[in-house]
Order: sequence, then structure tokens, then C-alpha cells
Amino acid sequence: MERAVGWFVALAMALLAFGFVYYVYHTAERKGWFLTKAPYYIFTDRATGLKVGDPVIMMGLDVGQITRMEPMPAWDFQHNIYVEFEVRDPNYGYLWTLGSRAKVTTADFLGKRVLEVTKGTGGYPTYIFNPLREVPIAEVQGWPDSSKWLLAQEVWDATGTNLLAKAKTPLANLTNLTALAAAGCTNLLIMDAREERKSMTGVWNDEEGRYDAYTKKSKPYPLLVDESAAVTERLEELMGQIERALPNILRLTNQLAAVLSNSASLTLNLNEAVLDARPAISNLTTLTAQLDHPGALGEWLLPTNISRQLEGTLGSADTALVSANAVLASANTNLTALAENLGRSLDNLANLTSNLNGQVQANTNVLAEISRMIVNADSFVQGLKHHWLLRSAFRAKDTNAPPTVPSAPLRAPKEKDKR
Repeated sequence: MERAVGWFVALAMALLAFGFVYYVYHTAERKGWFLTKAPYYIFTDRATGLKVGDPVIMMGLDVGQITRMEPMPAWDFQHNIYVEFEVRDPNYGYLWTLGSRAKVTTADFLGKRVLEVTKGTGGYPTYIFNPLREVPIAEVQGWPDSSKWLLAQEVWDATGTNLLAKAKTPLANLTNLTALAAAGCTNLLIMDAREERKSMTGVWNDEEGRYDAYTKKSKPYPLLVDESAAVTERLEELMGQIERALPNILRLTNQLAAVLSNSASLTLNLNEAVLDARPAISNLTTLTAQLDHPGALGEWLLPTNISRQLEGTLGSADTALVSANAVLASANTNLTALAENLGRSLDNLANLTSNLNGQVQANTNVLAEISRMIVNADSFVQGLKHHWLLRSAFRAKDTNAPPTVPSAPLRAPKEKDKR
């Protein structure tokens, strides 16, 4: 019995140990304890809403956690809070030197904030897992298996304005070694693309433009940060704006109350006016209802006899218009005939003048004879005027002669002196 109890206790302990080990393993696997983690850091203005252990979000997924938060030294006037975080494998592969940023955004309405990183758009990976090696530039030309070795740095010319070689370029593609040597580059940092290790071997240095060897004491890769204020700060600012706007709102409500009071008074006066106008409206309704009965307003304005006279007048006017139309038609016909006769007369007159012109052109003495005939006719008429028998026919009519001024009577000189 004692032996069976011992075996039972031993089995229970083994099962308990196995369960504990399985729980620890499952927890470690769930939290990524066995995964490689790449460290990063940012600077924030404040630590509000953040704490160590908070998750790091990328594309809506939990990809890491915050591992360290501490204020910067008092003499550092540019940065306030140092925040370091880790990104688990394989999510750090999305973080590149171009396009990857950190955002500190609002998570809820209680002041909680969350750290989010964005996917890179270009540049170079922030961390590499290939072995690094630095070799003289003279040995690069005959390096064995040069297509599997990649450049682990950027090479610029002596002025620092032109990029001669980019990182991640195979050594086999480096054809401008002379230009690299002229730029002052004596050694090249390269990495072996044939081997990939489980831990980071290099971290990109933005200032130097190269991968530095990574160790546990190496500085994490920095990310630019976009920080938004916490909800509590936004609410405080909003409350300040509301307090500043509250007097205007109260003034507006007072004005609105005055407008409503005036509207109520206006509607009351309008109701009284409608009540006063109700008898007039009733009378108008009664009057309009009687318009279609005998003796209505229409018959008052136009009696029956006036209607008959108006119809007779309109009939006479119609007859007169018909007669006038006939007269106009006849006049039109007569005018047409008169115009035709006048045209023929003008044609005859034109023929006559043309014949006369022809006679004159043919006989140049005609004009002289006519002039002599006119002179003789004038002499004949003047002779008739002086003939005693016809003189009375040409006598001029007497007209009222202007009054004569009576002349003074002649007097003797002596009489003039007496006067």
C-alpha cells in the first residue's frame, strides 16, 4: 500500500511538473519569448497614456511591446521622454529606412494612448542577419563568389553630393572601383548573402550610411515619431474654448428669448387681426356666392339693353370693316391701273423727249430759231400792251398809295420872323 501511494504521488508530481512546463512553454510561445526581437526607440513630448509592457501595433496587429521609458537628462533641451520598444520576428522585416514611422495616437476616451509603427516604403532594412566583413578595395576585384557578397554601405564621392554605390549591391556589379578609390574609400564593408543567422548582425546607421555591427550593447534603431495629444488634454483645451465662448452663447440665448417673445406678441396680434377680419371675409364670401344669380354684379355693370346695343354696335362695326375692306381692295386695283397708265405716260414722255433731243442734235439751228421766236413773241406782246385798243387789258391794278405828308404853307419872311 505504501509503495502504491508513493507511485501515485510521484505520478501526480510528474503530471504537475509537465503541466507547469507546458503552461510556461505555451505562454512563452504566445508572448514570443523564443522569437527574435528587434529593438527601436523614439522620443515623445510626454509619457501620458503609455507604460512599459503596452503593445506595439502595426497594421492593426500586436507586433511587440514597450520595454523601457525614462525621462531624458535635464540638460537635453530637445527631447523629453525616451521610449524603447521591441518588434518581434518576422514583423521587423516591414520596417525600412524610408517610410517607417512611429505614431503615438489616442486609444480611448480615458487618456490611454497606443504606440503604432508603419510599414516602410523603400530604402534599406533596419536590421540585417548576414555576417559582416570589411575588406580592402584592392581585393574586391578578385573576390571569390562575388555575386553572393553584397555591399553593406553607401559610397559617395569626395564632395558628398553624388552616390557612387548603393548598399545591397552585389560585388560583381561594382565596375567603378577606380572612382570608389578616388573618393577616398580604402576598405569596403560587405555582407555574406549565403548565410542568414537567427540574431541581428548589423543595424543601419543613417548618419554614416552603413550597417554597424550589432551587439547587445548596440544602440537601437531610431524612428521618427508623430505624436497626438491625449484625450484629457484635448478635453481640457475644449473646455477652455467653451468657457471663452460661454458669454457669447448666453448673450445669444438672451437674444433668442427676446426674438421668441416678439414672435409670440406678433402671433397674438395677428390672431386678433384675423378675428377682426372674419366678418369682412364672411361678407365677401356671401357676395361672391351671389355673382352667378340673376341681378348679380355682372348684370349691374352691364345691363341687358347695354348688351344688346353693344352687340348691334359690334355687328355694324363688322359690316363697316367688310365695306372698308372692299373699298381698300378697289382702291388697290385702281392704284394699280393708275400706276400702269402713269408708267405708259412716262414712257411716251421719254420717247417725246428723246425725239426732241434727236431733232435738236440733228439740226443745230433749232435752238437759235426757238430763241429768236421767243424774242419776237416778247416784242409782239410788248407791242400789244402799248396798243390803244388792248392797253386796258394790260393795265396794272391800283393799290393803296402811301399817305402823303402835307407840306407846310408858304409864308413871307416877315411872318417867319414874327413867329
